[in-house]
Amino acid sequence: MEAVLYYLIIKPLSWLPLPWLHQLSNILSWVLYRPVKFRSKVIRDNISRSFPEKSAAEQEKIVRGYYLHLTDLVVEAIKSFSISRAEIMGRCRAINPEIFAPYYKKGQSVIVAAGHYNNWEMVATAFAAQIEHNCIGLYKPLKSAFFNQKITASRSQFGMRMVSIRDTREYFSTDKGTNLTLFATDQSPSNPKRAHWVKFLNQDTGVLFGTEAYARKYQLPVFYGHIEKVGRGRYEISFELITDAPQDMPQGALTEAHTKLLENDIRRAPEYWLWSHRRWKHKRPSQEEMAAAKD
Repeated sequence: MEAVLYYLIIKPLSWLPLPWLHQLSNILSWVLYRPVKFRSKVIRDNISRSFPEKSAAEQEKIVRGYYLHLTDLVVEAIKSFSISRAEIMGRCRAINPEIFAPYYKKGQSVIVAAGHYNNWEMVATAFAAQIEHNCIGLYKPLKSAFFNQKITASRSQFGMRMVSIRDTREYFSTDKGTNLTLFATDQSPSNPKRAHWVKFLNQDTGVLFGTEAYARKYQLPVFYGHIEKVGRGRYEISFELITDAPQDMPQGALTEAHTKLLENDIRRAPEYWLWSHRRWKHKRPSQEEMAAAKD
């Protein structure tokens, strides 16, 4: 059934020009917003708690904008199955890839922290071909082996190498290449007692500690990737150095720094973040619970 869906519907749709697919997105977004009300409560609760200072009308504008952004992500993901190198490079541009050049020249790997903001998938796929480092994307495998293989192949088609998050420890301990490793930093932690807790978008938020942990252990410079939407289906990514000496920062400072940078981006254009995700499903544990989890 999965193969039928892919070869009879998804793949043929991917051959359509992206502007046509965006017209389909217009329809899909209205369907999800009005009759279906896809995850309406989750989306509205997340937005209202994140922006209590905004009026009901302002919050609803974000909600409506998010539904259109969400369906744009869907059709742009479909397009990625057949997009050409020339088209994706024209749609996703790395603004300052030269920032990594000094590290590449001395054979030093780096980390880029980013969130699920704008079309992170398309940007990551494209900028792998715009830098000298080997670009490594950490990902959570899908339950469907068929779609996991298809999506992984799509993400890898222009130079990105995909590594399952289950293999992160082995990858860092054994891979000796000059790599740029991408971390998605805004996922909800599976174990809130081992997360680092911060104030993010007006709420207590557990943040995965992996970015900081691996940066400190292997003494890797850490950059943040700002993704900006410059037109429908067109994006730019710029990189900002957070630190090139993570081991010298106080515990938790690096995690708080990249989380704050993501929050600033979201506040500038909130409709482009992933509001339908249940980001705040965990409550902050007590200090005693977190201390016991680390023992």
